[in-house]
Amino acid sequence: MKVGIIGAGQLGRMLGEAGHPLGVQCRFLDPSEAPCAATTGEVVGAAFDDAEALAALAAWADVITYEFENVPVDAVRGLSVPVYPPPAALEVAQDRLAEKRFFQDHKVPVAPFAPVSSEAELAAAMVALGLPSILKTRRMGYDGKGQFVINDEGQGLGAWRALGEGPCILEKVVPFDRELSILSARRPSGEIVCWPLVENRHAGGILQWSEAPAAVGDDVQAEARSIATRVLEALDYVGVLAIELFDLGGHLFANEMAPRVHNSGHWSIEGSVTSQFENHLRAVLDLPLGDTAMAAPSGMLNLIGEEPPLHQLLSVPGARVHRYGKSPRPGRKLGHVSVIGSSPAEVRRRLHQLRAVVQGVES
Repeated sequence: MKVGIIGAGQLGRMLGEAGHPLGVQCRFLDPSEAPCAATTGEVVGAAFDDAEALAALAAWADVITYEFENVPVDAVRGLSVPVYPPPAALEVAQDRLAEKRFFQDHKVPVAPFAPVSSEAELAAAMVALGLPSILKTRRMGYDGKGQFVINDEGQGLGAWRALGEGPCILEKVVPFDRELSILSARRPSGEIVCWPLVENRHAGGILQWSEAPAAVGDDVQAEARSIATRVLEALDYVGVLAIELFDLGGHLFANEMAPRVHNSGHWSIEGSVTSQFENHLRAVLDLPLGDTAMAAPSGMLNLIGEEPPLHQLLSVPGARVHRYGKSPRPGRKLGHVSVIGSSPAEVRRRLHQLRAVVQGVES
């Protein structure tokens, strides 16, 4: 079995690692000079929209998938093998306005929003939605990039100009209790599995750490699974899908979705019977999906910008270190550390110990 993967970053690397025990060969397409997925398979050095390179990758592979959602949609249409997740999912996820409208069309609650394509529309949207709100570019934003929080009207024009005065969306800031994510997978036959809800903590738009399972009631878990199922079926989706959610007093609002394996699912490598990476490969190859039950309460901490000495990370009980082989740079995800424990409280203590190592938080 051969899987062609567009993108050769850390997500591609972990997909390749998950493929080895299954005997799945992965080949990557990426223009980077030092792609970290090169440790798990051949990397074809070409642009993501290089028609000749994509055709050659498709000729080699049984199926094409990708590790990031900004793949050029037109470039993957019409390839000689199936492309999963389907291009229709890419189209929705690449445009924040299309994504919000898609959620609304499928009865998934979202925060109030308005499209913005001019100064006049921005002014009207700020009045209609109220402040604080967040101005976001409709395309290409991730990890906090391409967005500004507007707390008063005087900040609106500066934010608009800083984002290039292009198509944007203004979203009302909602007073959520916590940030959650639901990861799910679907195969072509229609089989669906979901992992337990995860609670996430962000800073500067970048995921800092996650805890699984989230401390929610069965009703909230069921609501999240219902949301995931509706989205998967509406898109005739294949692969792993992540949906970021806001919890407002036990009611869930969708923030955004990622049509790929996701940072908030990294805990599943150690903490789930079947990881998100293995189930993504199973899904795109139309193999039976694996059990998503918790193997143990789990947590995950990102290593961002710089890495502490390895011996310090490994001194935390239950820690498993995943280093991506990237050079340090402010805001760059260089790796992550997973922890497991006998209880959520123990996982929380161990995450606090890791934060003390990584961020200087008092233990």
